[in-house]
Amino acid sequence: MPVPDLLALDFDGVICDGMLEYFQAAWQGYCEVWQPTEMTPPEGTAERFYVLRPVIETGWEMPVLVHAILQGISDEAIFADWPGLVERLVVEAGKDKTVLARALDGGRDRQIRHHLDDWLAFHRFYPGAIELVQQVEASKTQLYIVSTKEGRFITQLLARAGVTLKPEQIIGKEVKRPKYETLRLLKQSLTADADIWFVEDRLPALELVHEQPDLQNVKLFLADWGYNTAAARQAAETEAWVSLLDVETFGMGVTQWS
Repeated sequence: MPVPDLLALDFDGVICDGMLEYFQAAWQGYCEVWQPTEMTPPEGTAERFYVLRPVIETGWEMPVLVHAILQGISDEAIFADWPGLVERLVVEAGKDKTVLARALDGGRDRQIRHHLDDWLAFHRFYPGAIELVQQVEASKTQLYIVSTKEGRFITQLLARAGVTLKPEQIIGKEVKRPKYETLRLLKQSLTADADIWFVEDRLPALELVHEQPDLQNVKLFLADWGYNTAAARQAAETEAWVSLLDVETFGMGVTQWS
């Protein structure tokens, strides 16, 4: 079975499940901006947030999603047109995107600064993900983590699971470049005929890679267990340039992916 010369893995939504942390940050941001009288989330709010989280494109939207849930807006309406709905909700509530982003990031930064162990504990690893990382790391395939999460947190989270990668193998938010550009740089370090595989849970990120003429030979996988919608998974099933990957097959190792 074929194996890649280089495997690039997204972190959140592929290796690590940060949904508990996402809701915590979203709730804190919501409370700071909307200032509700009750500071404890109503029963069922978190569970609905977990289902709806894949509609989020940018962090500032997360407190607005909490607001939408508490306003009684249905899951169907949110999935149907979140981009239009989030803009309308922000205007109707008289809120500002910059303020929302600052509330979300500020609350998260305070949690990291003062309660780092608690913050790290809100992250879990998907079944088989750590074993897959260890397996690839022990093979001839070059392994890289390509993520929008800060590399120092990825390092700490992996260390808690007993995995230590070289600093250059973890390419996080701090590099300030799109993932396709990182893949381009990684490709330049290989021979022209090298096989590169990339696993990501966000279809738009994969589409951006696919649109690059010089990255057409990168094999792309959409992780169906991550932060994506049923519509995105259905779209991936109809496209020849991307393969839909389930978590069970993921954990079996790269020889089973195609």
